[in-house]
Amino acid sequence: MASASPHKAALARRRFLRSLFGGGALLAAASAGWLPVAQGGPVRLRPPGALEEADFLASCIKCGQCVQVCPVQALKLADLGDGFGVGAPLIDARAQACDFSCDAAQCILACPTGALTYTKPAHLAARPAMAMAAAPILLAKEKDPEPTLNLKERMGVARLARPELCLARQGKGWRGPARAPGYPGLLRFMDVDRWRPVPLNDHPFEVEVCDLCVRTCPIKGAISLEPMPDGRMAPVVHEACVGCGVCEMACPTEPAAIVIDPRRGWQEA
Repeated sequence: MASASPHKAALARRRFLRSLFGGGALLAAASAGWLPVAQGGPVRLRPPGALEEADFLASCIKCGQCVQVCPVQALKLADLGDGFGVGAPLIDARAQACDFSCDAAQCILACPTGALTYTKPAHLAARPAMAMAAAPILLAKEKDPEPTLNLKERMGVARLARPELCLARQGKGWRGPARAPGYPGLLRFMDVDRWRPVPLNDHPFEVEVCDLCVRTCPIKGAISLEPMPDGRMAPVVHEACVGCGVCEMACPTEPAAIVIDPRRGWQEA
């Protein structure tokens, strides 16, 4: 077989080097959170105290320290299938919500860069709609001298996305574990242990009209069950909602009737 001409061989080498360099640059940029990988995907639910998305992805060094300290393992690091920001922490509320079992939001305290922070610098201020009108009261701390969470901004807002599935709107109750057998999600129940979260399915319910989203919500006054104009009951989300995702996790319908809209402000809901 005749060997390739020097000119063709040089072109082949240049194409190979361009492909190698371009692929490496693309992977590095995607890993740093600058580019989408696979598919862009939806907006992700970030940990408490996260900066606005662009600032968060630019500030997060993907160290995983927030993941390590979460008592309910609500945080995971994004992989290639999660779209933007490979290696950045996110919460899949349906799988495992943030129930503030740590009380002080340990993920914020563990963050070394300020990507998660109680107090944002002026040049990185969040949208006004993300601000909490009042400090959220954590029900687990309600009798403490300082019952509030030190959060000034919400993570998102809960929404009854599938009212046709909502058991309360159907006038139905719920008996037994909230989720299907084998579901591993954890939740803190005050009547079990203030500090130790237990498997959600180890705490069965028995209610005439389903209100699991209300019963499990860790924030005082964030959600209530109220009558609708048609006489049926339905969960109503209030401004105290921080967007933690517990209501979505505990909803017994499949898919969940109530969901969290990540990074959505109150006036935007």
